[in-house]
Amino acid sequence: MTTETTHAPRPMRADARRNYERLLAEARTAFTAHGTDASLEDIARRAGVGIGTLYRHFPNRTALMSAVFQGEVDALLARSRELLASPEPCRALVEWLRTIVAHASTYRGLSRALMAAQSDEGSAMSRCSLPMREAGSELLARAQGAVRADVGIVDLMQLTNAISLAVEQSPDDPELADRLLMLTLTGLKAPATAGRDGGHDGPSGA
Repeated sequence: MTTETTHAPRPMRADARRNYERLLAEARTAFTAHGTDASLEDIARRAGVGIGTLYRHFPNRTALMSAVFQGEVDALLARSRELLASPEPCRALVEWLRTIVAHASTYRGLSRALMAAQSDEGSAMSRCSLPMREAGSELLARAQGAVRADVGIVDLMQLTNAISLAVEQSPDDPELADRLLMLTLTGLKAPATAGRDGGHDGPSGA
């Protein structure tokens, strides 16, 4: 009888770990300032390494974006867990959507990448989008009854990413996100609820 042995990933050497952290820090700065199309060569140079070192840690731009955004995902997941305890499930769902918009708008180009990841579960960005989809499913399930029965989490996440993209393209309109989320709220509500108050509440009034 043979036993199958699995090996844990080899930990990084100290110098490799330093390079990895410097690359992440510089990528975060560059993506915030210039968007996710920022030059990878410049990121490597500012981190004090060659482009080959960057590619050893991050085989493509999407892998680097995924690593940078992972910290945002952790914060979003923590927020979703807090909102699961809310006594107002519909309001909690919309509040979480607002938080996604705020985070995704930090890096120009990120919302487009997240939209693409919804249909490509093999991409590096799916490591970010899949946990958020699962968290959103829990919040959506709690809101069922107040929310239309035909609302699915995939469509809802795509809609949220589209709002993030619209906000990204309109930096001089700080109220755009709330207006679009208000329209989203009206569309989300179950018919009886929408007929009663759908035209009066903003996103925070779910």
